[in-house]
Amino acid sequence: MDRVSAFDEPLKMLLGGPTAKVMAEHLDLHTVGDLLHHYPRRYEERGRLTALTDLPLDEHVTVVAQVADARVLTFNGGRGKRLEVTLTDGHGRLQLVFFGHGVHKPHKDLLPGRRAMFAGKVSVFNRKMQLAHPTYQLLDAADTDEASEAVDAFAGKLLPIYPACKQLDSWRIAKAVDAVLPSAREAVDPLPEALREGRGFTSLPEALLKIHRPATKADVAAARDRLKWDEAFVLQVALARRRYADTQLPAVARRPAPGGLLDAFDAKLPFTLTDGQQKVSKEIFDDLATEHPMHRLLQGEVGSGKTMVALRAMLAVVDAGGQAAMLAPTEVLAQQHHRSITEMMGELAEGGMLGGSDQGTKVVLLTGSMGTAARRQALLDLVTGEAGVVIGTHALIEDKVKFHDLGLVVVDEQHRFGVEQRDALRSKGKQPPHLLVMTATPIPRTVAMTVFGDLETSVLDQLPAGRSPIASHVVPAKDKPHFLSRAWERVREEVENGHQAYVVCPRIGDDEDDPGKKKGKKSAEEEATADKRPPLAVLEIAEQLAKGPLNGLRVEVLHGRMQPDDKDDVMRRFAAGDVDVLVATTVIEVGVNVPNATAMVIMDADRFGVSQLHQLRGRVGRGSAPGLCLLVTEAHEASPARARLGAVAATLDGFELSRIDLEQRREGDVLGQAQSGVRSSLRVLNVIDDEEVIAAARQEAVAVVAADPELEHLPELRTALDALLDKEREEYLDKG
Repeated sequence: MDRVSAFDEPLKMLLGGPTAKVMAEHLDLHTVGDLLHHYPRRYEERGRLTALTDLPLDEHVTVVAQVADARVLTFNGGRGKRLEVTLTDGHGRLQLVFFGHGVHKPHKDLLPGRRAMFAGKVSVFNRKMQLAHPTYQLLDAADTDEASEAVDAFAGKLLPIYPACKQLDSWRIAKAVDAVLPSAREAVDPLPEALREGRGFTSLPEALLKIHRPATKADVAAARDRLKWDEAFVLQVALARRRYADTQLPAVARRPAPGGLLDAFDAKLPFTLTDGQQKVSKEIFDDLATEHPMHRLLQGEVGSGKTMVALRAMLAVVDAGGQAAMLAPTEVLAQQHHRSITEMMGELAEGGMLGGSDQGTKVVLLTGSMGTAARRQALLDLVTGEAGVVIGTHALIEDKVKFHDLGLVVVDEQHRFGVEQRDALRSKGKQPPHLLVMTATPIPRTVAMTVFGDLETSVLDQLPAGRSPIASHVVPAKDKPHFLSRAWERVREEVENGHQAYVVCPRIGDDEDDPGKKKGKKSAEEEATADKRPPLAVLEIAEQLAKGPLNGLRVEVLHGRMQPDDKDDVMRRFAAGDVDVLVATTVIEVGVNVPNATAMVIMDADRFGVSQLHQLRGRVGRGSAPGLCLLVTEAHEASPARARLGAVAATLDGFELSRIDLEQRREGDVLGQAQSGVRSSLRVLNVIDDEEVIAAARQEAVAVVAADPELEHLPELRTALDALLDKEREEYLDKG
């Protein structure tokens, strides 16, 4: 068997169909290589028990614990049986429950004093942490073949605990790994030999053997160090090749004409740009003046003035004879940007029109829902060059959209667009246009180096004068219902003081997005393992508020399924002060600017991510009055969700929150969202903690690519790159 095919062999050839099917469907593991790169999450020492006090809610866990006691309870007049087993680690306790026919075997096996590995999903019932119907593997019952085999397999003291799922426990995954482990010796090593020896790394086959079956903790550390480097280095090589390819492209240098549109715009600004805005603008203008395309990421807090910086860059390009396009993720945001940009520019946005400035240009909007006549006119303005600036949604990417001379593409809220979408718009230039990507989601430096590693980064971390502080509080609706009543009183007080409020819900609430509700009485088993109720919905909450605590106030709804004209109408009336309380989905998350809105109540706040909550909160406190954000939740006090909300309430520092957010999510999710085509490839590399590894890998990758851009002399690295990138993305990389 040759070196590559050993890793490419389908798992069903070695493990049998049923196990391979579960691995493919639930763990996304298809080949021997996939399974060998499915590393243990942690290791348990056979004699030591797992700490039970800090298990994560709603996650599938594997623990080593001792049975403290077990009892069988009956219900339904003796017809139903429930086995309750209490586990202990000497400090904390965890309850197991088994129902019906599933009671007999565990009742026989799980006697007080027995030790075992248990796997299941952590839930809370009657304020106690529990696992319902967990699977288990006895560790001290030498009389069962399977148990002694399990113990013998891990004769070294360390039991690997694998990321598992309900259908396949950690110890069954360990058994499958045993079957494929000999293939680890066939591993193709992606690191250039000089780099590996220079940094003293163990070989890749040895690292794979050690991470799966370590004899000591030192084995684990050596293996993880090596595998971290592989992940960081291969990813950085992919990004370095993309950057290198971009530097080989030609672009038109765009320098603003003295006394032109940009100078006219700056002269009428009623305020001074912050130092941060001036510094970032200089970085952008320097890039625009070069003859290869700018690729810059502009990140800044909500309200830090990114739009102003982007607009000045767009005007500089128009000054230099080109056109600029801004791509927004939603129609609401595109309309908002169009409105605020035309207001900021005044008569400069009416070039060629009666009453417009001689130095001005035309600013057009292009969205999918526009009427035929307006759309035809916008397309004509773009192809003739009459419109210097266009703001639109993904409708800008369509084939029929043609530009006279596209010089700059601005992408707003990068995390909503894949690489392909931003590149589709860039392909509309005669030569590659300059690219400015904006995000209000603060990104730690390491993530910027990994996720946006093909872009140079500028940061706006100063808020313009006039922004007000925002107070944030968690409202535990289940534990303290009077807190929720007080929240609605606070909303009333804000409205009585002449202000307005948002209420945000996770769901719209019409039949279309309501999952079929089960009817009828639930069994005791269903009760114990029941899923949470559906998320609160805009339409229901708006009706309850209008009839109840906010009776008499002008309450309206806004959500993504409304007609564009209706959405725009509601937003206009809210901005004009004709609506007191806007009950909305996250459609208001970015770009919506109503300085008079001072309060926001986020229902089911635990259903939103940290960055999203921070974004939403940025909609209030935009005027001279202080902002208030109330995070309403029914999450259990000890749950990770409550800890997350507490963190959001405790700080307004978006960069700090983005670290917290990343620490609580798999880094693969970050990559999967932002780099279309890159698989969730980070298994041991932690983008928060491994800053030094990422920075060093980036440096090495740049040197390797500069010396050999096509990696002709490094076939093993090329193979690893192919495994990281799907075909479509690889083709893109080759094209640059």
